[in-house]
Amino acid sequence: MQFIFSPVLGLLSDRYGRRRVILLSNLGLGLDYIVMALAPTVGWLFLGRLLSGVTSASITTANAYISDVTPVEKRARAFGMLGAAFGVGFVLGPALGGWLGAKNPRLPFWFAAGCSLLNALYGLLVLPESLPVEKRQTHLDWRKANPVGSLKLLRSHTELLGLATVNFLGYLAHEVYATIFVLYVIYRYGWGQRTIGNSLAVVGVASMIIMAGVIGPVVARFGERRALFAGLLLGALGFALFGWAPVGWLFMLAIPINCLWALAGPPSTSMMTQRVSASEQGQLQGAIGSVRSIAMIIGPSIFSVTFAFFIAPGRPLHLPGAPWYLAALLLFVALAVAFAVAPKSKTAAAVDKGPEIVEAQMV
Repeated sequence: MQFIFSPVLGLLSDRYGRRRVILLSNLGLGLDYIVMALAPTVGWLFLGRLLSGVTSASITTANAYISDVTPVEKRARAFGMLGAAFGVGFVLGPALGGWLGAKNPRLPFWFAAGCSLLNALYGLLVLPESLPVEKRQTHLDWRKANPVGSLKLLRSHTELLGLATVNFLGYLAHEVYATIFVLYVIYRYGWGQRTIGNSLAVVGVASMIIMAGVIGPVVARFGERRALFAGLLLGALGFALFGWAPVGWLFMLAIPINCLWALAGPPSTSMMTQRVSASEQGQLQGAIGSVRSIAMIIGPSIFSVTFAFFIAPGRPLHLPGAPWYLAALLLFVALAVAFAVAPKSKTAAAVDKGPEIVEAQMV
């Protein structure tokens, strides 16, 4: 559903403004969690997941909002702060869900509904519109309101398509976490629930620290291009260490190295936003959301099949770390693509010329 609706919400935000889409999506997400809290059957639960996919696609609009209100030279840091917020949720969400779920399996859904509805109320009372009327799309082109149509925007510029390829390979590699992390550490190290929970908390905390406190200074010192390269290289190195680590404590030590991969995402997104106009930011984020969703659809199959193949009895090569090596290879390929397409930063020069020149250069 995110694959289908990310471009729709992005396009609607370009036409009618970001605020309306964000408020409606938060309201819809709250109602979705209420449906799941009340669900009497699995069918109703699936209905809730469908609604969740539609409303969660609003992350594309949130990213477009950041592009609207943040100067070009500060966008990487702003996207990093948004990533840090996700990191906090990654740490607190499972802990709260486990604690509430132990009391009542439906209670986590009620809590999530309350958070989403409070979010909508906060947005209604506080959040200003970020996209002025004069910068909005004058009409809706519904041909772009679908995954295939939205992806055409990425083909409109060589660097944009290349950076989208880098993002896709990164999103694909990231699916190794959701697919085999728990299976791998149980199979290879015999970890229990407590150790697994602690390791995932380390992932969340490390990512949060890097997103909130490291990306901004690194980009300011070395530029978006070098930060992108460093993030991809360190992420690949971390994945390779995951696959090699013969004991659990070495695997744990590799987590912060792999989390430095977070240096790559915000600079890449920032560079992409600089290659479309203000009225196309929602469409761009919708296209990026579709790319991410494609990776989320195919990634689990790739990594689960790889893991199963290399641990199956009778294989001439027993290699349980194969999925991590595959993820490392994907990031190395992404690094090669980034070297070829990532533009040398011209942000500083553009900013010196004033905002009108920046917008013209983005177009």
